[in-house]
Amino acid sequence: MTTTRPAPFSLRSIALPAFGPPLLFAIGEGAVLPVVALSARDLGASVPLAALIVTLIGLGSWFFNLPASLITMTFGERWAIVGAAVASALALAAAAVAPLLPAGLWLLAAAMVVVGMAASVFALARQKYLTEAVPVVFRARALSTLGGVTRIGIFIGPFIGAGVMQFAGITGAYWVGVVAMAAAAGLAVTIPDLVAEPAPAGGAPVRQATLRGVAVSHAGVFLSVGVGVLLLSALRASRQVVIPLWADHLGLDATQASLIYGISGAIDMLVFYPAGKLMDRKGRQWVAVPSTLIMGTALLLIPLSTGFVTLMLAALLIGFGNGISSGLNMTLGADFSPDNGRGQFLGIWRFMADAGATGGPVLLSGVTAAASLGAGVGATGVLGFAAAAVFGVTIPRLRHRRNY
Repeated sequence: MTTTRPAPFSLRSIALPAFGPPLLFAIGEGAVLPVVALSARDLGASVPLAALIVTLIGLGSWFFNLPASLITMTFGERWAIVGAAVASALALAAAAVAPLLPAGLWLLAAAMVVVGMAASVFALARQKYLTEAVPVVFRARALSTLGGVTRIGIFIGPFIGAGVMQFAGITGAYWVGVVAMAAAAGLAVTIPDLVAEPAPAGGAPVRQATLRGVAVSHAGVFLSVGVGVLLLSALRASRQVVIPLWADHLGLDATQASLIYGISGAIDMLVFYPAGKLMDRKGRQWVAVPSTLIMGTALLLIPLSTGFVTLMLAALLIGFGNGISSGLNMTLGADFSPDNGRGQFLGIWRFMADAGATGGPVLLSGVTAAASLGAGVGATGVLGFAAAAVFGVTIPRLRHRRNY
């Protein structure tokens, strides 16, 4: 009697349904992010209020991480992804018609909150799906690729939006977002359902995990590796603010600042897959520690830059460090998440990461106000060394063997 061996797993086998919707969703986000503040200003908002409306996207995502885990557990990963993309498409359509309505500014603000909430559900559901659908020996590559395609979408979205705005005005960017989100929802319908493993015969029924129960039982993980994730997220968010601010400090014009930022982002997108492969083969520490040390060092070098070339070199170093850390937060979350209660665990994990992303720019702002911009940049650089120390101590070496 002969037996048929199962075909070896390949990321290509799930590439379109797994990575297509995140790419489209990111293109939609990328198309609208540069114009939200401008739309708010056109609707009569002050500069601080316009900045607040942009911030509502991040705040909506941050505070909805825990409810997002419950939504994903209730409806399943596929329909959570579909529903989040549809909700975001409807919100962006509302933002597009906001200038036609008397309360357009309030509608725009509400739409940005919904976009943030939808992004939270979408991100958590796709992370949980890949965690369970991909064998552990391919996990870092899958999640690094997920992070990479998201960055690619955010990078090219503004260019697509800019092209449409040449003909349709500023609302054209929102309609690009609507189309991209609707396409993401349509493609997400094709995501294969996960097959639940049968319960052991005669075993006691597994109790449904709760947010509180998962938080208590995994407090040690959240207070150790989770702190490193929080610091890494703060570092990443700060670097997005530091480059344009220091460019302005040096007297560079907007074109030069955008060029530096864009080239740094391009380097960021080129190295995500090799980094994921390294994490799968050697262990998470091989990327977690070097990436945070590189970004921390680059941020400390920025106050020493004196012109376009030196700032460009520091920005390239930041882009490389951030690029090799693509998918790191998601991979660590997947590694430590339990089979029972994975959705709740990832909700808390993402809540901590988003808290860091919010707190990093706040630290930069506070130190800059109290001392100087150089001191603020230096303080954010120290976060990289703190994150490296936490990861170096808390990330265990991978224990499962690999057949390479």
